[in-house]
Amino acid sequence: MVDAGKLGPDQSVSALSGVGPQIAAKLARMHINTLQDVLFHLPIRYEDRTRLSEIGALIAGNSVVVVGQIELAQVVYGRRRSLLVRISDGTGNLTLRLFHFSRAQEKGFRRGAWVRCFGEVRRGPKSLEMVHPEYRISSERPTGALEATLTPVYSTTEGVSQLLWRKITDQVLKQTLPVVPELLSTDSLPPTISEAYAASSLQSALQHLHRPSAGCNIEDMASASSAAHQRLIYEELLAHHLSLRHSRQQQQAEAAPGLVAASPSADKLLNELDFDLTAAQQRVLAEIVDDLCLDTPMLRLLQGDVGCGKTVVAALAMLHAVDSKLQTALMAPTELLAEQHYRSLKQWFEPQGILVGWLASKTPAKQKNSTLEMLASGELQVVVGTHALFQETVEYHNLGLVVIDEQHRFGVDQRLALRSKSRAATVPHQLVMTATPIPRTLAMSFYADLDVSSIDQLPPGRTPVETVVMSAQERRVDVVKRVQHACAEGRQVYWVCPLIDESDVISAQAATDTEQELAAALPDLRVGLVHGRMKPVEKDKVMTAFRSGNLDILVATTVIEVGVDVPNASLMIVENSERMGLAQLHQLRGRVGRGSAQSYCIMLYDPPLSAHAKHRLQTMRDTSDGFVIAEQDLAMRGAGEMLGTRQTGSLGFKLADIMRDQHLIPYLPAAADRLLTHQPQQAAALIERWVGTREGYVNA
Repeated sequence: MVDAGKLGPDQSVSALSGVGPQIAAKLARMHINTLQDVLFHLPIRYEDRTRLSEIGALIAGNSVVVVGQIELAQVVYGRRRSLLVRISDGTGNLTLRLFHFSRAQEKGFRRGAWVRCFGEVRRGPKSLEMVHPEYRISSERPTGALEATLTPVYSTTEGVSQLLWRKITDQVLKQTLPVVPELLSTDSLPPTISEAYAASSLQSALQHLHRPSAGCNIEDMASASSAAHQRLIYEELLAHHLSLRHSRQQQQAEAAPGLVAASPSADKLLNELDFDLTAAQQRVLAEIVDDLCLDTPMLRLLQGDVGCGKTVVAALAMLHAVDSKLQTALMAPTELLAEQHYRSLKQWFEPQGILVGWLASKTPAKQKNSTLEMLASGELQVVVGTHALFQETVEYHNLGLVVIDEQHRFGVDQRLALRSKSRAATVPHQLVMTATPIPRTLAMSFYADLDVSSIDQLPPGRTPVETVVMSAQERRVDVVKRVQHACAEGRQVYWVCPLIDESDVISAQAATDTEQELAAALPDLRVGLVHGRMKPVEKDKVMTAFRSGNLDILVATTVIEVGVDVPNASLMIVENSERMGLAQLHQLRGRVGRGSAQSYCIMLYDPPLSAHAKHRLQTMRDTSDGFVIAEQDLAMRGAGEMLGTRQTGSLGFKLADIMRDQHLIPYLPAAADRLLTHQPQQAAALIERWVGTREGYVNA
């Protein structure tokens, strides 16, 4: 029951003074529709306007409040017309610089008047400056009180100013905060720190974060280590975890076709393979088959390092669908990777009389129409392709299993579209794969609605790739000699460049130039080029030549990052490695070391190296463990960048940071269990509070 005179948290933002239809529409685009949404739209940083600084003690880079008397105001003409105003407080001088100003503003800065201003102090041509500060002019030295709290700065959109944000949050803090319900009891908080959290109620925590008292340290606020921060961070993490669990419950309520446990086709393939599955592959395959036999949809993440054998495990799972008289689709993010899967499945399946179809955006119309007809009739049981697999024109007869490779490269909507392609009353099972291992921290938070299987063992006989880091300027001649030596021994070489053509904007080695240079330097060797702008037929011709040993050196862009398997390639050169992320470097290195010969990866860089680049390259030199690299990648880039903006855009945290706050994550499952069992309404309210309408897109 909302008190008289109070505005309930579920009321529209239109109830606030100053929020008309236009402002409400702009707020809605930021997913801010109710007063509760305003309360939980927390500041991204703070400005300290609570203290007056002496001009003589100013330090460039700080944002401060100063008071000074105007000594001079003049318009100067240089590259840009600007209004310069020199002020002094007796301890020093400061210049205010305005590029955009009116005649009235110019007249307002009269000599002898006083001005109080706030802004960032910068180094100017002759003295310290403030460029376009906030200011107020008065005839007498201002003596009024400064701000009582730190000034919050909110993320916003065009047409919603910081002043308006402060006005509407002032209203909500006064009229809505007192009636916002507590949704977490003390026993739902981590036991080791519940005292600190309990000392900060929800109301006091929100008040503190929106309007920190004057004594607060801005650096402490930025580190989010206060009891108020931690109280809300934990609640937000729990809300996201609950939303994933809720998504999982919804999925489990749906029906899926139960597949056969025994697959003669899978057994036959196992007998015909020229290698044995590792213990890890056998364990993971058993987990997948157990899921497929259930009449609830499997949603399993299969992760493993490059070269661990995920594809053959997925193929065996697909054969269980084939023997269950159901269709199965394998989707990959690029044509090159999809083509690799297509070739592998044809090689394994077609000797058993199982047709494998191909569907990509550039598939010729005649072939595409034939494939579509066979899919709709059920004649074609297995299809491989790119995003073309979920276009509106594609109809499946009885889709039972969907396999998605490199799942983090697909947006949520794309995965939903393929999942909804079944015409039956059931939804297909879903197996998503990644060769970029997901750190445990992310798996517990972003993948709480998936079962996770890990192939943590490489096939026997694999020799770790030896990684060397060197300057391209100093050692390029030596590297070319190394390439010549490797090819003389009958081995093949990858040479990877970040760009296709030379760029005026980016200083990096181009693939077309490198191909010409290597062909001239090594005339006895056969050099090929592959990149993303080539037509599929041309690309396939070059890749086939390299795969069959008719090319010695393949110069490529990062299109070969995944899906290329040439066991005879034992040397990889990576140009401008300092420009690439850990995951990409690890994927590229994974293209060699796929045979029994010792393989090498030379990472060339252009000095000087930044601290981050040094750390990345040192990590690549020190370890070949994809799980260790994934943890380092998470630490350096953060969850959003690691998972890709398309995936995390709908899951953006307001306050929490996965890496910084990972100490709280182990407490989430048990707390979620308690809430879902004993207080399901509280759990739903918590999801609505922090995730809201975005929940429907969480890890579909």
